[in-house]
Amino acid sequence: MNIHTHSRVARTSARAVDAKRIAFSIAAVAAAIVVLVACWASIVPPAHAETLSATASSGSSSDAPDTPDAPVVQTADGPVQGIATPTGVEFRGIPYAAPPTGELRWTPPQPVASWTDTRDATVFPPVCPQAPPSPWGQSEDCLYLNVTAPARDAAASSELPVIVYIHGGGFSYGEGADYDPTKLAGDGAIVVTFNYRLGLLGFLAHPALADGPGASTGNFGYQDQQAALRWVQQNIDQFGGARDNVTIVGHSAGGLSVLAQLASPGAKGLFHRAVIQAGAFALQQQSLAQAEQAGQASAVAVGCPDQSAECLRAVSVDTLVAHEQASFTPGYVDGTVLRESVGSAIATGRFNRVPIINGTNTQEERIFTTIGRSVTKGATILLPGPIDASNYVSTIATNFGISTTKAKLIAAAYPLSKYATPAHAFSTLNSDANFSCPAYALDIAASRYVPTFAYEFNDALAPQRDVPDGLGAPFAATHQSELQYLFDLPNSQLPGGLSPDQEQLAANMRAAWVQFAAIGSPSTEAVQWPQFKALNPRIVSLETPASKVERDFALTHKCGVWAAAALLANL
Repeated sequence: MNIHTHSRVARTSARAVDAKRIAFSIAAVAAAIVVLVACWASIVPPAHAETLSATASSGSSSDAPDTPDAPVVQTADGPVQGIATPTGVEFRGIPYAAPPTGELRWTPPQPVASWTDTRDATVFPPVCPQAPPSPWGQSEDCLYLNVTAPARDAAASSELPVIVYIHGGGFSYGEGADYDPTKLAGDGAIVVTFNYRLGLLGFLAHPALADGPGASTGNFGYQDQQAALRWVQQNIDQFGGARDNVTIVGHSAGGLSVLAQLASPGAKGLFHRAVIQAGAFALQQQSLAQAEQAGQASAVAVGCPDQSAECLRAVSVDTLVAHEQASFTPGYVDGTVLRESVGSAIATGRFNRVPIINGTNTQEERIFTTIGRSVTKGATILLPGPIDASNYVSTIATNFGISTTKAKLIAAAYPLSKYATPAHAFSTLNSDANFSCPAYALDIAASRYVPTFAYEFNDALAPQRDVPDGLGAPFAATHQSELQYLFDLPNSQLPGGLSPDQEQLAANMRAAWVQFAAIGSPSTEAVQWPQFKALNPRIVSLETPASKVERDFALTHKCGVWAAAALLANL
């Protein structure tokens, strides 16, 4: 379920007492990789240093005063008290839906019970259940969000644009608190991060779980995301945000989630702009019938051969997490949340038409190839072994499920003589096939209907987060390299800070993202960002020492080769 199984290294994070976290051993990292060998979609799993305090879990602290150091905001459900920071205010662990436990397991998110006493919102919420199990605690009661707002003059009356960030993690792990948006908010935005149900708890499709005849199951995690967006519509003005100016942003599985919300009728009107980062790797979704067949197999695996909802809801969380299938690919065409695949929705114009930014990193697959994996059309494939000249063609054939003859044609387009190693050649072609060219096809399709801005993150010396020793470096601009340019990553280990040029690139990127959230165009004084047009396909290359406009992206990434081989995602 995760294309980020290369690293299970723990990170440091602020929690209730801003304690530093302990690091997992590299042995635990390796063991987790073996267990999750076929999983897919976000490189870094979370690690927690603390369990949620009883105060945050129950959410009450009676009659707390509103002070500059402990601001209180009245939400539609009740008052919450956050904390002041040197740069603004934060509210952590605000519930946006009822705990999805007991009879509410595998139901659409339900309204949260209101409260009257002031709720403590100073502690990050628990993570949703995921593997490997966090030694610091996780819970099904995990549907919480965090709000970060910049410092403002007391007389300020204008509302700020709102950015809602959907975390990645292959729909299997991760949390909103992995991403510290303080710097992003400092450029003039209210930023919301949140947790949503993951794995089988978030995406189990099973006929016994349908509410009635013809009802769908399986997209509960996507429904959680919509519930968080509805909370924003109901409450964000109380935090200084503009409910009519909401931008959703996501990376990897979060980027695919952004595409799902663009395609979902249930998300109509809940956001006004969208940013897709490395999200075009799975443009075609399974049917509900396929998903429910897999769900019935999962029911047997977790000890419910009778296929009853009662049995499934009685299964322990640990058992459900342990039995997530390697072939599990969340997000289904269920007829309700998704009426068609996200690629089809964009291609036909049947989507929530808002301006978009869409992009990838130059070498998305480099890190995966290094750890012996390939991400192909949303599924993780275990490579047969180190790639060399003797198995280059056969590895291509196996990876894409094609004939040796067709594999030789692809190999000829990526001759080993042009690359430092066979592994670099393979990671380049795999990046082109599974990320760069699908993103380009998405740009062309979306630009027919909405203002579209395209980018490629291309800092070849970007530090790579959470990489165990011995894997070698640099990885070029590989999967998730851009995240530390937008966020601080308190839960990650980084090999070092950014250089002055990289810090400037980071500042320029944050300014562009916030500018887009504010006015629908990412152009700033530092980065002149033209709109993408099918007949004038200009893409901004985000790089040091200065970003530039690319005009030959499709040629550079050999998108014609993949289209001719019928391996490019069919929108």
